[in-house]
Amino acid sequence: MERTHTTTAAMKHVFRGTFIHSTQQTPVEILEDALLGVNADGKVAFIAKPEELNKLSETFGFTPAEVTHLAQHEFFMPGMVDTHIHAPQYSYAGTALDMPLLQWLNTYTFPAESRFKSLDIANEVYTQVVKRTLRNGTTTACYFATIHTDASLLLAQITNDFGQRALVGKVCMDKNSSLKHYKETMQESQEETCRFISELLNKKYPLVKPVVTPRYALSCTGALLGQLGAIAKNNHLHIQSHISENLDEVKLVKELFPECTSYTDVYHKHNLLTDKTVMAHGCHLTDEELDLFRETGASLSHCPNSNISLCSGLLNVRNVLNHKVKLGLGTDIAGGYSASILDAVRKTLDVSKVLTILEPENDVLTFEEVFRLATLGGSQALSIDDHTGNFVVGKDFDALRVNAAAPGGPIDIIDCEGPKVLLEKFLNLGDDRNILEVFVAGRRVVPFTYQVV
Repeated sequence: MERTHTTTAAMKHVFRGTFIHSTQQTPVEILEDALLGVNADGKVAFIAKPEELNKLSETFGFTPAEVTHLAQHEFFMPGMVDTHIHAPQYSYAGTALDMPLLQWLNTYTFPAESRFKSLDIANEVYTQVVKRTLRNGTTTACYFATIHTDASLLLAQITNDFGQRALVGKVCMDKNSSLKHYKETMQESQEETCRFISELLNKKYPLVKPVVTPRYALSCTGALLGQLGAIAKNNHLHIQSHISENLDEVKLVKELFPECTSYTDVYHKHNLLTDKTVMAHGCHLTDEELDLFRETGASLSHCPNSNISLCSGLLNVRNVLNHKVKLGLGTDIAGGYSASILDAVRKTLDVSKVLTILEPENDVLTFEEVFRLATLGGSQALSIDDHTGNFVVGKDFDALRVNAAAPGGPIDIIDCEGPKVLLEKFLNLGDDRNILEVFVAGRRVVPFTYQVV
């Protein structure tokens, strides 16, 4: 069990109960009847055994009466990380899943996103998606917005106001033959991206940062891709985009960029494949492309609901992990119809089993491994695992207080179950009714205290 980190900051919370998290060595580590302290900076100050309570209370300046005791069937787990979600598409989530990717974008996505020129529409939808994801336990989200700078800045403000940790990207696209008014010129995209980055950084939000966001290779000229690579490098920023989601897309990219050896090479040649890059999907990446991901430190976001819903493909997560490529989970609203990472956990397990049905030698993922992908794996994919992802002294306390036996909830507890069984039941059966509280950087953000004016 972890020791302590002496600090002059006062204690914000002290909890006693079960804590379940992942480490690099162990997909599920259970700390039963442990004490965990969160200091005024929102960081884990200590993790210790109960017999150390008196000594800790003296060292950290709290009284034993201030300790919050978890009830039976309750546990803390790290907050979940959504490594790929389109905030504006929440407006039609759960519908429009009757076409493959390229037709789907032209028919539903681009017309819906073009409406976000209106800040009123943006405010309504972005407030709803941030609240919904937080209620479902997403403490960190990596958001695509739209090409509209002011609406994208509004999304960043809303995530900050509600206390969600986020990467927010203004979408860049200077090609769009299906909806000509929903695109930028190359110069506009470059200038507005720089304005977005500058204004967002000037806000000095503690947990919300910009991410450079070329939509994908088919909607950007090579010149724009190169400019965005330079902007990300010069500002030391994260990068997000899509890759190898759909076979038709892969074929078109090969035709548009004949000088590149692969879809991955397109991004690599334009300096968009770095150790702060996360690419969504990757269903059809070759082993050679995965090697390039590993060499550059770039990450993948696995979005199984979307991959199935749009009939895009089945990502072999085991193969990605065997290539030692960082990987997290994404909801990919609205290609995926659920805003919950719990759904991504379940679909990830399902896809792994389907692949084993098709190829019996495939090594099925365990629920423990997928739990790690939803938490620590996501933070590693976004290169923020030095701040969050598990319960380690000195990291921010991003956490869910889960009651597997919540009254009126979806889980029935039949026997006196141990914490690992409760975790498995929550991952397979649970929903927002089981999530009593959500903490981000030590601040309780669910139940909501911030009210939209």
